[in-house]
Amino acid sequence: MGILRAVPYFADAPGELPRLHLRNRPLIRDRLALGRRSQMPIPFVDQPRLQSLLTPSQVIECLEAMFRNKDGSSHPSRTRMPLANGELLIMPGSRHDFFGVKLVTVQKSPAQGTALIHGIYALFSASTLEPVLLMDAPALTSMRTGAVSAIATKYLAASNAHRLVIFGAGVQAHAHLKYVMAVRKIQWLRVISRREEPALALVRVARQHGIDAELGDIPDVAGADLICTCTTSNVPLFACSLLKPNTHINAVGTHHPEHRELDSDTMRRATVFVETRDAALKEAGELAIPIAQGVFDPSHIVADLSEVVRENTRRTYTNITVFKSVGVADEDLAVATEAYRSLVSGCDRSRG
Repeated sequence: MGILRAVPYFADAPGELPRLHLRNRPLIRDRLALGRRSQMPIPFVDQPRLQSLLTPSQVIECLEAMFRNKDGSSHPSRTRMPLANGELLIMPGSRHDFFGVKLVTVQKSPAQGTALIHGIYALFSASTLEPVLLMDAPALTSMRTGAVSAIATKYLAASNAHRLVIFGAGVQAHAHLKYVMAVRKIQWLRVISRREEPALALVRVARQHGIDAELGDIPDVAGADLICTCTTSNVPLFACSLLKPNTHINAVGTHHPEHRELDSDTMRRATVFVETRDAALKEAGELAIPIAQGVFDPSHIVADLSEVVRENTRRTYTNITVFKSVGVADEDLAVATEAYRSLVSGCDRSRG
């Protein structure tokens, strides 16, 4: 078999990840000729190019389709390898014509100004077993996580929900504002974060969309219709007593059974939904800790997101609803596959 090489793209500015050049599209299309042995370069898609390939509505639609019909999909549990200053996460998945694997590192104590997560996603042809695309894994992760929360919001939150509180001010916080705005008309935002400058940056983004946005504090939870927790906290962020009825919460920041962003009272009181029961029960501290305390039972999980989407109707609850996300590999695969198809078809908004 020929040697597969990375495409020799050029960065647009010093320190910027390489971008895919228009002239390489014929080479990319050639990779669809499955069954051929070749020396075709492997395209690499960075964060700006990924955003140019897929709109929020496209990402939401492709993930909804995946949750609606999971036939042929397979994703083993996330594998963790401890490292001196963090961990390596390995997330493989396969479905129909493609399979892929995400390799990401998560730092324990990142230096100021450096990213918490680094990594790469590799997409393969199921027919030839050749790699067909490489992607920036943190960009893929933020995109699919924001979109999955948007799907949960679409089906579980009140139709008139417009007051949003976001905990955190990093990449996931920005993604959640962007994707929740795609399914609800947000008019009011409070950003609660220990880091003032990143929080102000998110506030400025929201104001550009005409949103009444300010830095917030814990009491602002009482005025929220929607809450997105996008932090690395290992302890609850707020007390259940602050929550008003009919509040919807997307909890996405943790995927360790000993860490949690929500307290046991919230989980006991809420109507709870997850991506998959197996992954949530294995990795979510929001479930594992109250189960160990004897105040929550796995049977209290009302549905997973596939069951919610297949019903194709918005549920109406007067109670608090919680969607607990830990991230699963078939989400990454669905978005990576959609990005590859968009790339091959030439649907790149950055190139006109």
